[in-house]
Amino acid sequence: MKRVLLDVNIVLDVLLDRGPHAKASAAVWAAIERGAVEGMLAAHALTTIHYLVRKDRDSPDARRTIAALLRVFAVAAVDGAVLRQALQFSWPDFEDSVTAAAAQSAGCDAIVTRDPRGFPGSPVRVLLPEVAAALLAQP
Repeated sequence: MKRVLLDVNIVLDVLLDRGPHAKASAAVWAAIERGAVEGMLAAHALTTIHYLVRKDRDSPDARRTIAALLRVFAVAAVDGAVLRQALQFSWPDFEDSVTAAAAQSAGCDAIVTRDPRGFPGSPVRVLLPEVAAALLAQP
């Protein structure tokens, strides 16, 4: 794998230390930081994370969190073409559709998520964080 897109739940597992999920999610994040794979976040994921951090803490902390994420992750664009592709998936959760379309457009090899059922028939491979962590730990 060369490029993976992390779903919002993976990032929140790490930021909020949501056990027992945080361990595998943190292992994927660490693989990205050490350069084993390029990590991406969909543009809309960053706005969601900002909103949630601001709601729980404050606006300056939310801005610092986004700045820190942008030092680690590249951003998969969400534009009109991505949104139109997401509509074609006709999945119940439009946010998951947009995530998959952004990953596809950005040339990602996989989407790492704890909710694989949210990505039925995804055009991009979907991996649980435990599986992604194991794959990225291999030399």
